[in-house]
Amino acid sequence: MPNRTIAVLGTFDSKGEEHRFLKERIEARGFQTVTLHVGTGGPSPFPPDHDLFSEVVEALPVAERDRDRSIQAVREEGRRRLRTLYEQGAVHGAISAGGGTGTHLSTGIMRVLPFGVPKVMVSTVASRDMSSVVGTRDITMMHSVTDILGVNSLLGPILDAAAGAVCGMASPTWDPPKGRPRIGLTMFGFITRAAEAAKERLEALGYEVVSFHANGTGGMAMEELAAEGRFDGLLDLATHELADELKGGYCRGIGPQRLAPVPGRTVPRLVVPGGLDCAVLEFTRDTVPAEYRDRPIFFYDFRSAVRLSPEESLVIADQVVEKLNLQPQNVRVLVPRGGWSEADGPGAPLYAPEISQTLVDRLRRDLDPAIPMEECADHINDPSFADLAARTLHAMLQG
Repeated sequence: MPNRTIAVLGTFDSKGEEHRFLKERIEARGFQTVTLHVGTGGPSPFPPDHDLFSEVVEALPVAERDRDRSIQAVREEGRRRLRTLYEQGAVHGAISAGGGTGTHLSTGIMRVLPFGVPKVMVSTVASRDMSSVVGTRDITMMHSVTDILGVNSLLGPILDAAAGAVCGMASPTWDPPKGRPRIGLTMFGFITRAAEAAKERLEALGYEVVSFHANGTGGMAMEELAAEGRFDGLLDLATHELADELKGGYCRGIGPQRLAPVPGRTVPRLVVPGGLDCAVLEFTRDTVPAEYRDRPIFFYDFRSAVRLSPEESLVIADQVVEKLNLQPQNVRVLVPRGGWSEADGPGAPLYAPEISQTLVDRLRRDLDPAIPMEECADHINDPSFADLAARTLHAMLQG
């Protein structure tokens, strides 16, 4: 058994029994623990290794001990403590259990741990929308089903299983192969064939390819991992998130980092307008909103793709220009004139090359002259386009 330590953190003032149980179940498996009390309502019922209530909350001026400011102060100090423990090699995973506040607070602290370090949250609200809690981090949410009010014959097995999970996750047995340059690749359903072919071509050139579903979170996760130094290059095949962000679509949720230069690093990025022909919205052929009834629509499943207008295409073009011009020396643009998704091509429901051309013309007009922009006759899902994209990015990485 490796010498591994799991951080057990949570609001011990209200969930002390449960967190002590997690600590004991982890130690029973041969692991060590370090405990962090991040509750703001009172002391822990057992001595924690890090008591943020006494060290942070009680140190605040009395006038500033309201719930909101106390939580914010504990969260920031908890993040600092956990990050320091990790950097010292004293933590190899984290676990917590809680309700709404505990989930918000504890996951907010766990987020400082890098990708790949186990983060397990047993939560009474795990069945709700957890997008704001998980975000781009690899947090494992486990639904407690029962409320967390004492260890009993129903909750106990859930907590014990969670303890076993974090211990197993902190003891990986697979050592991934190393040495190949790593490429981040964005994709989504309408360009799956393009992504599969590009991955195959890049792997044949000696690269490891890590794909990201461009669903709002996926693109942002790639940007964050690139900032951590995880990638040697980026093939941004699916920039579709820009369209859904503009129209409030299914793949919305990107932030200002999307398409921006990777901070502090030189990471070549090849940009393709994959999916910029449409926005994917949640309606079916029986529930088409009035505002889209006069537009071309590609009915998909519970979602439908709506053709962007020339005006919307220009807005997106301006956004692309603004981001790419910030660091022109690391960027190229590759445009397949034959269509930008399976819904966009000769005979397809969203095919409107004149609208796509408005976006392309704006890019040609306003992109920094230092940014090479190449057009080809292919459709994005043609194998020949994947080959061209792979060779273009390879050339960028070769300098």
